[in-house]
Order: sequence, then C-alpha cells, then structure tokens
Amino acid sequence: MSAFEKPQIISHIQKGLNYTVFDCKWVPCSAKFVTMGNFARGTGVIQLYEIQHGDLKLLREIEKAKPIKCGTFGATSLQQRYLATGDFDGNLHIWNLEAPEIPVYSVKGHKEIVNTIDGIGGLGIGEGAPEIVTGSRDGTVKVWDPRQKDDPVANMEPVQGENKRDCWTVAFGNAYNQEERVVCAGYDNGDIKLFDLRNMSLRWETNIKNGVCSLEFDRKDISMNKLVATSLEGKFHVFDMRTQHPTKGFASVSEKAHKATVWQVRHLPQNRELFLTAGGAGSLHLWKYEYPVQRSKKDSEGVEMGVAGSVSLLQNVTLSTQPISSLDWSPDKRGLCICSSFDQTVRVLIVTKLQTV
Repeated sequence: MSAFEKPQIISHIQKGLNYTVFDCKWVPCSAKFVTMGNFARGTGVIQLYEIQHGDLKLLREIEKAKPIKCGTFGATSLQQRYLATGDFDGNLHIWNLEAPEIPVYSVKGHKEIVNTIDGIGGLGIGEGAPEIVTGSRDGTVKVWDPRQKDDPVANMEPVQGENKRDCWTVAFGNAYNQEERVVCAGYDNGDIKLFDLRNMSLRWETNIKNGVCSLEFDRKDISMNKLVATSLEGKFHVFDMRTQHPTKGFASVSEKAHKATVWQVRHLPQNRELFLTAGGAGSLHLWKYEYPVQRSKKDSEGVEMGVAGSVSLLQNVTLSTQPISSLDWSPDKRGLCICSSFDQTVRVLIVTKLQTV
C-alpha cells in the first residue's frame, strides 16, 4: 500500500482542559461527547461538548464530590442516553445528563476506586438485559442490572486466602442471544480471566506476564470472535476466540506496538478487523488483523485448536508528549474519533480512507 492509499490520522480539533481527564465517550447518535476526570481541588467533573462548525462548544459542566475515573453509555437506551460512571470512592452512578443533579441510579459498588466500566444490552447492541460491569482496585469484578437496587447480579472476587489483584480493565462479549454473555477482566499481574455469566463460572484464564491495561472484543454482540489485550510494556495480544482448546486455550498473536505502555485498544465500529491502540508516549497506532487461511486445525490427538492470524500496522501518529488515557470511535460516523491525554487535552481526530483498507 503506497503512502497515498494509507489511512491518515488527522488532529481536527484540540482543546485544553483545566482538569485531569481520565475518560471520554461519544454520546450515541449525536455530534456530542462527554469527558470525565478530576479537578485539582479533588472533585469530579463531567463535561458535555458538541462539535459545531469545526470547533467545540461546552454545553454543560457537572461537578461531583469524587473524581470520576470511567464511564459508559453501553447499558442505556437510545431514548434516554444515560451515562454510567465509576468514581474514586467505589461508587457506580447513572446520570441523566439533562438533569444531572441527582443520579438516577447509585450504589457503593466497591471498597476502592472503580478503575474500569463497560455496558451491554443498551443502544440496540447485544441481546438480553441491560447490564454494567465494574472492576476495582479492591480485586472484585461486579455485574449490575440498573433495574435492581443495591446488589450486583454477579460478583467475581478472589477466593478466601487468595491475593486480591488490582482489576484494571473489563469488557463484555458473546452477547449474541438472550442467554449467552461473558465478561473478560484484566489484572495488574497480567492475569486475564473470562467469566461465563450464563453458567456463573470461570471459562478460561491466562497470563500475559505484564499488567493488562485494556481489553476489548472486536464485537460485543456476536459469538466471540477476537479479543485484544494490551499491556504495560508496549505489547498487545490478539486472541482468536472462536476455538477453545481444552488445555491450550485460545490461539493468539502478539505484537510489540509502542515503546511505552499501551493504555487503550478500540475496534472500529464499522469494521471489526481494524483497531486503534493508544500509547504511553502519546502515540496512536492503527492496526489491521488478517485471518489465517484456516482458523482452526486438529492437534495430534484430533482435538480442534485455533490458529492465530497476523496484524499489520497501517498508520501511526504522535499527538502528545503525555500518555493518551482514553479513546473512543464515533459509533455513527466512520473515522471520527476522540481521545484524551494527560496533558489535559481532548482531541477530535479524523481517520481517513478506512473504507478502502
């Protein structure tokens, strides 16, 4: 592919903020997005922006008692578009951004900071009930139904006597019918655990030797296809989730992507073979996954095992001197993307030529 045919990553708008921003998310079916973080005075903040004529207009700023670490729209309906957030005090809140004074749902979910959150069953993505999963420094991963107060519908915690590990990332997947659903969780010691929510059991676990910063299935609402895990020391792993071998688990390919931590991975909503990784050195890398000729083969005993594909780098760009902390593709407009970084900046990006790769 020549340089002219390659996708380009263009910084369209950038805006400096007066707080540390941890997460940013597009508001579905709109040109709006939210940023979440904390002010220097120790309070939390949610800002709602809209893109207007090539610039950002601040529509609303909401200040809360505790710093806000993460948020998702994944469990809300398109009519309501409520934002679920996790904060530094272990709370899960759901906010109506039109009337954000009091949360529409609130639970003290964890003893320590909520590091990570994901949602499913809303926005027409994924079959089954709306659910939110939170992962915390207290070592637990909990699944919540916003229609049920106070108690989680599932709680994955270390067994008695086992060390509690800091959970850094969670992701829903496999929600292709009313019954099936999995949660994948990544921990600071490199553990990746796949929990089956239908059977309430641990389906698979592995260790990638380095803290797991981000996990994402290429699609949440299909039978498990691929899972990307990114890690502290610049590597990411792509697991082929179609074929699970009884002892070897899932086949995977790994790539040394960045010189620093790979903080985030996000698959393009319009093409699941393309994904963007965000690095600790302020860089973004756009990757393409190529499937092997055959995705499974038989081992010496005749048992099916997966075959991993390969990844190729399509484009990379350095945007910031500081780590890029969060990243989100627009679900509605192909190639439109937002990212936030620890230089207290949010950027709107345009990635071109995605329909031709």
